Amino acid sequence: MQNTLQNIPKRSAALVANFKGNLNPRIKKHTQKKLSCLLVNPNIVAKELIKKNIFNNKFTYNIWSGPMDNKLIKYLKKNSYTFIVIDKWISDDAITHFLDLIRFHDVNNGKIVNIVSFYEKVTHCSPMMYMNDYSENNPDDLVVKPSHTILAIKRTIDVTVSALALPIVIPIMLMAFIATWLSSKGPVLFKQQRVGYDGKVFTIYKIRTMVHNPVGYNAPTIKGDARITKIGKIFRKTKIDEFPQFLNVIKGEMSLIGPRPEKKDIVDRFEAENVFYKYRHIVKPGITGWAQVNYPTATPEETLQKLEYDLYYINHISLKLEFQIILKTAGVITTLDSL
Repeated sequence: MQNTLQNIPKRSAALVANFKGNLNPRIKKHTQKKLSCLLVNPNIVAKELIKKNIFNNKFTYNIWSGPMDNKLIKYLKKNSYTFIVIDKWISDDAITHFLDLIRFHDVNNGKIVNIVSFYEKVTHCSPMMYMNDYSENNPDDLVVKPSHTILAIKRTIDVTVSALALPIVIPIMLMAFIATWLSSKGPVLFKQQRVGYDGKVFTIYKIRTMVHNPVGYNAPTIKGDARITKIGKIFRKTKIDEFPQFLNVIKGEMSLIGPRPEKKDIVDRFEAENVFYKYRHIVKPGITGWAQVNYPTATPEETLQKLEYDLYYINHISLKLEFQIILKTAGVITTLDSL
């Protein structure tokens, strides 16, 4: 087995998107024995994966660099792996030939999966911030647009839940407005322009949690920010400051769950840095989301790391995932030492 990496030409993006492989057996959260995997021709995504603690805590790995031919088949007959993870290959014909060899020689010692699917399975985020090299000028192949059906169901849930929540939310907001008004000068309701669905700009509503500045703030909020009021710190930790966004949900500008909306200057900056950033806007922004519950302490400099979680949500959107986000949101609210 070779340990040096080789430069392999670009793969077909369409084949990467469609070749999912068999991801069973399931990766268990609590196991004393690590699972094993063979990384075949690891490239940029595999290199990022092996840097992550979540991968190293669950897996041992070896590397195979070179053609996927009879030598690899012979090696796999002698060495067993839970997963055989394929990153770079020379051509579509090469991967097809390799799969034919697997079947012909009845090599059945590991489940074959491509690196994108494996990365998502292990980390619960999509490696799109690292995928520019794989897109071959057609990143649409790597992002799955949610169906009209799931979006219609989400909208129905948004309206229903918001309507049911209003009798509880409105009294809490009124008390929060009074507390904000009594504790610091300035308007109790904060309004700001954000980029939403399909790149359209809308006005987001929040309870003010910072010392009022008539000209506004350009600097992003950081941990321990002195601009945050004492009562604002409580509102941020409990997410009460987000309650006015139920109005944005009812108006159809936001959803209960989705990527958090950002200011236009931030959107413009990161769309220029990464071709996949624009795909955050193919769904409505949310009050909470997959990135918020998995990476709640992310700094502005870690925006592209959060993008991986947003794109995972878009690629895997389902009612089950929505429910998981709701449960995780409750956990974040009760445990996070937030701003």
